[in-house]
Amino acid sequence: MGKTIAEKVLAAHSNSDCAAGEIVVASVDFCMAQDGTSTMMIRELENLGFEHPKTKRGMALVLDHNAPCPSVEVSRIHLRIRDFAGSRRIPLHETGQGVCHQVVPESGRVLPGDLVVGADSHTCTYGALNACSTGLGSADVAAAAYAGKLWFKVPETYSIRVSGSLSTRVSAKDLILRIIGQLTADGATYKSIEFSGDTTDSMEMDGRFTMANMAVEMGAKFCPFNCDEKTVSWLANRGFDSGTPVSSDMDAHYEKQFEIDASDVVPQVACPHSVDRVCDVSNLRGTKIQQAFLGTCTNGRLSDLEAAARLMNGRSVNRDVRLIVAPSSRTVLVEAMEKGVVTQLLKAGAIFVAPGCGPCVGTHAGIPSDGETVVSTANRNFKGRMGNNKDVGIYLASPETVAASAIAGEITDPREI
Repeated sequence: MGKTIAEKVLAAHSNSDCAAGEIVVASVDFCMAQDGTSTMMIRELENLGFEHPKTKRGMALVLDHNAPCPSVEVSRIHLRIRDFAGSRRIPLHETGQGVCHQVVPESGRVLPGDLVVGADSHTCTYGALNACSTGLGSADVAAAAYAGKLWFKVPETYSIRVSGSLSTRVSAKDLILRIIGQLTADGATYKSIEFSGDTTDSMEMDGRFTMANMAVEMGAKFCPFNCDEKTVSWLANRGFDSGTPVSSDMDAHYEKQFEIDASDVVPQVACPHSVDRVCDVSNLRGTKIQQAFLGTCTNGRLSDLEAAARLMNGRSVNRDVRLIVAPSSRTVLVEAMEKGVVTQLLKAGAIFVAPGCGPCVGTHAGIPSDGETVVSTANRNFKGRMGNNKDVGIYLASPETVAASAIAGEITDPREI
């Protein structure tokens, strides 16, 4: 019987011939934590007498969830993280450098075939690079950093084959929302998701990052994409090698297989307060909004900003709407400035905040007021997610839908603009 990507990666990292359902102790290539999860990890490592990470490519710490710092209490946490990183010579991505799930891939510390853990649930994003990456609790990440290895249950794998072309102004975000709506929020719990088919084969890397990022929203453990010319080119353009690519065998066993026709997908929206409450955007016609958010580790990349700017070119944000933009990294922001994307969005009335998580987590800039409605490119919309649980409704959508809605003042099909 052949093996899936998850089985092969965990077998290679545990020096075993493991199969789904088995428990292995596997070496970890890289680990990371962000400012919202680092404190417990640091405490555990200090108690262990930690000196340096034993993972193959070390670890990194990122200040992104509360950046710039919103309070004295958080500033003390940031100082503790800086001191810890400096004393152990651990790479630190400072305030303004960007979201962990953008700056880590940009740093070249995750390569095809890797096994990666992070103290953030959306660490599965790195699956776009043909890695098996997953989010864990702070204590588990501390254990990986200290020992260089960790135990894993080898997950079963779901195959999702997507064929056909996405229509104009329908994006990877719409596709993954449609899939989550179909499988439900716990429909792939502790599974490894493998996407295949001509749709994802032709998809650019930004779209793959978006889809891998949201795999956890249906419960997935891993979401490794195949390594192809696009993957290798993305890495090579940043000066990185192609690692050790892994692909499933032709006779690999999949617990479930799904077929999706991309040509049937229309702009999708996830309604409050669950990511799997997905419907066609046309079902929400007339839903007034007060805030629109473009950014996050899901859709704050260059192509996302470009898509919004193209749609908003020559148009203005509705006077009753605040459009907040948070680029996913400083590199993305600079590229967007050089291409005139930032200028276009600013002229339309957008408000830019520092590269990072921005309003997504709800700890500083961009917290909506009581009873307001927000349309966002983020990955979660549960009650209180953006910092206010007083009847705030968060709708999740693509950059195109967010931009169209910001113009119209209500949730709008981008194909109508």
